[in-house]
Amino acid sequence: MRTTSPFHTQRRGLLQLLAVTAGTWGLSGPVVNPAFAQAAPSAAKPLDVLRIGYQKSAANLVILKEQGALEKRFPNTKVSWIEFPAGPQLLEALSAGSLEFGLTGDSPPVFAQAAGKELVYVGAEPPKPDSSAVLVQRDSPLRTLPELKGKKIAVQKGSSAHYLLVRAVEKAGLQWSDITPIYLTPADARAAFERKSVDAWAIWDPFYSATQLSIQARALATGRGLSNNNSFYLASLPFANQHADAIAVLFEELTRADRFVQEHRPEAIKLIAGFSGLDAGVVSLFLQRRPASPVGPLSASTKADQQRVADAFLQLGLIPKPVQVANIVWTAPATRVAAASTKP
Repeated sequence: MRTTSPFHTQRRGLLQLLAVTAGTWGLSGPVVNPAFAQAAPSAAKPLDVLRIGYQKSAANLVILKEQGALEKRFPNTKVSWIEFPAGPQLLEALSAGSLEFGLTGDSPPVFAQAAGKELVYVGAEPPKPDSSAVLVQRDSPLRTLPELKGKKIAVQKGSSAHYLLVRAVEKAGLQWSDITPIYLTPADARAAFERKSVDAWAIWDPFYSATQLSIQARALATGRGLSNNNSFYLASLPFANQHADAIAVLFEELTRADRFVQEHRPEAIKLIAGFSGLDAGVVSLFLQRRPASPVGPLSASTKADQQRVADAFLQLGLIPKPVQVANIVWTAPATRVAAASTKP
C-alpha cells in the first residue's frame, strides 16, 4: 500500500488552496498576454532565494518579517527583505531581477507595464481609500479642491498618490496643467511641505499619519470617492511560473498576518513601530484607517479598477502608450494545480 509523505500532503494542500482561492476571486486559466505564452509554467525548481521588496506601509509583510514566518515556512530558502521608499523604486528592482516578490499601490505597476517591464500581478488586498490624502498645512487658506489651481503639489511620481492627485484635480474641475506637480520622494516631499515650499502634498500612510500627528496637517481630500488606493502583490515572471506552491504559501501567511493585525492590535503596533521607528501613535492611526486586508488573486472588479488607473494616466499623457492590465495578471496554472493535487 502506498503512503503519503508529509511533504506531498502539504504541497497538495497548498496547491488546492491556490486553486480554490483563484476560483473564489473569479479567476482561472493562464496569463492571456501572448507575449507570456512562451514562458509557460515548467517543472518547479528549488526555491533557493526569495527576495521580498516592501515599504513601511506594507503591514502584512512587516508582520511576517518581524515574526520570521516565511523563514519557518521556507527552511531551505534564503529569505531576504529589502525596504523601498515607494512603489516605483521597488518595481524597478523587481523588473531588473533583484527581487522575486513585492507590494505596491495602484500606479507603479501601470508605469512599469507601460515601460515594458517584465512583471506580473499575482495578488491584491482590499481597497484602502482612507489611507491616502492630499494634505495642506493646518493654517493653509486652501479649503476646497478647486483652490489647488495654480498651486505646487508634492507627489512621488508613479505612486498611488499620483493617481489620487489626478483624480482630485479631475474632481475639482481643473486640468492637469492647472497645477504644478513637484515630483519628490516621500522624505523629500515632507521636508518641502514643512518648509512651505509646496502648497500641498499627496501622500499615503504611514507618512500621512505621521505628518498629521506631528504638525497637525489637514486633509483637503482623502481617497474616499476619488481612489480606491488598491494594493497589489507583484512578482517576477520566472518566480510566478516556477513557484505556484510558494505563492500559495505567501497568500496563506499574508492573510494570517492580517488576522494578527486585526485580532492582536497592541502587539501588531509594537512590532510595526519597532521595525519602522515610527511612534506607536502613528502606527495606531495608520492601522485604524486600514481595513481587514486578506490576500488573494485579483477580482474582476479590481482589474477593472486598475484599468481605469491606466486609462487616466494615458489620457493625460503621463504614460507613453496604452496598457491592458489583464495582460499581465498571473493566475495559478490550472492544469498543474489539478495534476499536483491528485499526486500521492
